[in-house]
Amino acid sequence: MNPSNNPSHPNPSLLRSIRGPVMLVTLGTLFMIDHSGGASFHRTWPVLLIVLGALWLAEYAGNRNA
Repeated sequence: MNPSNNPSHPNPSLLRSIRGPVMLVTLGTLFMIDHSGGASFHRTWPVLLIVLGALWLAEYAGNRNA
């Protein structure tokens, strides 16, 4: 079976192309939470690092399986 056709293996170029938009959506969500009176941004910014790390891990896993 061709790994590029297997849905369980993420496409590295797709992950690279969505990294920026996912980070912007995450940042916007954190600012919205801060603005609405929830947790302040200085307490939630590490979520950005977690999301970025998860994207990098998925991209690395996709590269290893390609």
